[in-house]
Amino acid sequence: MDNEHLHRYEANVDGKVAGFISYLNRPEGVRVLVHTEVEPAYEGKGVGAQLVAGALDAERARGGKIVPECPFVKTYLKRHPEYGDLVA
Repeated sequence: MDNEHLHRYEANVDGKVAGFISYLNRPEGVRVLVHTEVEPAYEGKGVGAQLVAGALDAERARGGKIVPECPFVKTYLKRHPEYGDLVA
């Protein structure tokens, strides 16, 4: 879920924020994905991967592009080249 007010994508589990990807908005619809964080209780359960996939799907739906500065996002993109077209 895109929480535009806080400039981050959030993963919610049982009504709680389990993780987020913070971003910076740049001109022309580009978002810089700066940092991914998953709460310790949800680490190792696929929340981070689902969060990145959801953020990338949301970017595709809005017609945006990304700049992956976060190492977690960069690694995800290497493993999922189908999202390569989103990189600005």
